[in-house]
Amino acid sequence: MLERMSASSDTPRSTRWWVLIAVSVALFIAVYVLMVLTPLGQAFENTGLRGADQVAATDVDEANETLGLITIWSLGIATLVVAIVGLARRQLLLAVLAVGVIVGGQIVTQSLKRFILPRPELIEVVGDFKGPSFPSGHTTIAMTVLVAVFLVVPYRARGIVMFFVVPWAAGIGAYTLIAKWHRLSDTIGADLVALALGSLAAILLLRAGRIERAPKLRVPALRTILVVGLAGLTTLFALIGALLAAASLRMDLRDPVNEWNVYLAVTTLATAGSLLTALVYWGSWRRLDVKPAAVRTAVTADA
Repeated sequence: MLERMSASSDTPRSTRWWVLIAVSVALFIAVYVLMVLTPLGQAFENTGLRGADQVAATDVDEANETLGLITIWSLGIATLVVAIVGLARRQLLLAVLAVGVIVGGQIVTQSLKRFILPRPELIEVVGDFKGPSFPSGHTTIAMTVLVAVFLVVPYRARGIVMFFVVPWAAGIGAYTLIAKWHRLSDTIGADLVALALGSLAAILLLRAGRIERAPKLRVPALRTILVVGLAGLTTLFALIGALLAAASLRMDLRDPVNEWNVYLAVTTLATAGSLLTALVYWGSWRRLDVKPAAVRTAVTADA
């Protein structure tokens, strides 16, 4: 009886990931309604795009070059690498689900952006600010690749890999604003798509009996330092962005100085959003890993 109770208490539950899916959907709807379907939301985000005109040309070139590296070919290579890592761990289901997060992210994002979630012209728009853009396809690629890599990497190597992948993924979201490819709401929407799909993949792995408690690390301090550092940066960016946004809304959104302040607000908030998404998903997997499928052995009776 005690063994059964101990085993059941040690088994992770899917509640955390169902909650993340529900929260992701609710926030996704809220961001779309408040930022895309209201004149104030559109005016604020367009002000950030105009503020990007004041960015140094070298920074804009760097953003365009980085975003230009994300092509159908580079996405295909990244997806192939994720699949190979999953298969190298002899886990076909894991490889399929990780690839499914990346592919599903683009199916969801492109469908929503092109056919389901239009951007009505509630205010006068000048320049190349028209057209559907919610959510951001490039940010979705970056964040779903992050989630997929997180899934296929073993628990012991998770911190090392995330040290490189998290800053890259968060940077892509900011670059889309610097290059004026997207707005803040587009990046936040993409973050939420990736979080929901990653949570769904975790639920499917759990139902298949592939998630187990991970052993304690011999040197947990390094991972703790990384997580605490990322959490600190997230808090700092979110605080700066929120203060700048609140102050900017009290001023004339057509003022050049205020346009720069709004640009700073949206880029810092976009970075904070991507970092927070990565940390939340990482936290949902605390001390958890994907275990290999059970090996079936043939048992023969003595004649």
